[in-house]
Amino acid sequence: MIKINKGKRFQQAVDAVEEFLKKAKGKDQASSHNSSEEKNRRNSSEERSKQSAGEEKRKAGLSEGKLKKSTGEGKKRASSVSSERGSKSPLKRALDQSPRKRGRPPKDEKDLTIPESSTVKRVMTGTVAGFKWPPGVSEPVKDGDPHFHHFLLSQTEKPAVCYQAITKKLKVCEEETGSTSIQAADSTAVNGSITPTDKKIGFLGLGLMGSGIVSNLLKMGHTVTVWNRTAEKCDLFIQEGARLGRTPAEVVSTCDITFACVSDPKAAKDLVLGPSGVLQGIRPGKCYVDMSTVDADTVTELAQVIVSRGGRFLEAPVSGNQQLSNDGMLVILAAGDRGLYEDCSSCFQAMGKTSFFLGEVGNAAKMMLIVNMVQGSFMATIAEGLTLAQVTGQSQQTLLDILNQGQLASIFLDQKCQNILQGNFKPDFYLKYIQKDLRLAIALGDSVNHPTPMAAAANEVYKRAKALDQSDNDMSAVYRAYIH
Repeated sequence: MIKINKGKRFQQAVDAVEEFLKKAKGKDQASSHNSSEEKNRRNSSEERSKQSAGEEKRKAGLSEGKLKKSTGEGKKRASSVSSERGSKSPLKRALDQSPRKRGRPPKDEKDLTIPESSTVKRVMTGTVAGFKWPPGVSEPVKDGDPHFHHFLLSQTEKPAVCYQAITKKLKVCEEETGSTSIQAADSTAVNGSITPTDKKIGFLGLGLMGSGIVSNLLKMGHTVTVWNRTAEKCDLFIQEGARLGRTPAEVVSTCDITFACVSDPKAAKDLVLGPSGVLQGIRPGKCYVDMSTVDADTVTELAQVIVSRGGRFLEAPVSGNQQLSNDGMLVILAAGDRGLYEDCSSCFQAMGKTSFFLGEVGNAAKMMLIVNMVQGSFMATIAEGLTLAQVTGQSQQTLLDILNQGQLASIFLDQKCQNILQGNFKPDFYLKYIQKDLRLAIALGDSVNHPTPMAAAANEVYKRAKALDQSDNDMSAVYRAYIH
């Protein structure tokens, strides 16, 4: 519709110019006639008068031809512009015409004007410089049609906000599925960029993931009390301002919201149900958030016992690795108490780039196992491809270079391949934990009679790697299962 209006407006301009040129031609002819009569009177020569009149007519004819040619060029250019606009999609046309650069705000609104064709510009600034728009024809906006500008902007990417240095801002969006996503605009966690909750936060478990999470909670100004089975791991966080809890029960009883991140279903149950465990500190209103990757049955059992004591429960397993945990860029999958999810907003913003609410308890556990099943299977395939390249005399580095230029290119692919090529298997995600997640994902498939042959095959490779004493290495050490 905007394109049609733009074409009509341009055509009106061309028609108005033609009308003006016709009037100008009439005036030129009248002037020529008067000039001929004056020459006749001065020279009193009929023959010279005729010659002069003929000469003037010839000049008028040439002038008329030039004006018509100029007008014709304007029409032709207008037709070409209209045809070009019609042939291009709105998105491509917007990208061709919009001067905005991705991630940069516009310098000035006038930068968004659509350039005029050279022919029209020459006509408008030359012969018809003194032209006035007739009644009924609206004068064009100097800085371009604002409606057309709005259309262009709606078809292109919104320019990124110019964030101040190392500032972390977030947005909340509702998806069609009903899940809520809390997303971070950049990856840098700096104290002061998030308003921390005034609730007291507890955290149980300072492993690869938990350590990064607690560090970011403290950086964002949260009041945190920590506990870990190996007490020495708490020392660093005490120096950073955390408080020390002697038992899980003590942490829960003194805090409003307590998070936990441990290794597997058994550890998660022991933490809640064991001596001086979480359950002993639960009173009405106390909140417990389990961030461990476990099966749906385990998390449902824990939710029931917490709620039976008047507590509030949320499961929130995280997708990522040690580096993403340290950077505050985890992906958090939550389910359970929606109100508690909202209360955890500033904490999730501190520790992650995105947080999804997936509904009732058990949904997040299932989704997390599916995500890790895909990741673990992919890692096994990468290792298989690299070893096949080696035994067939192909360069493993060249294979990586090719993969990095294709559709599979990703940070995960590059990092894990580099680990293998360099022989560096320092844990970023323990091999024993990805194997545990594959095992639980296969069991999830069995519970609903759904086949998982790819995951089952990958699981066997990880089991072989564990037998080769690779459990405490990074998941990329699955490569060694193929070369031994």
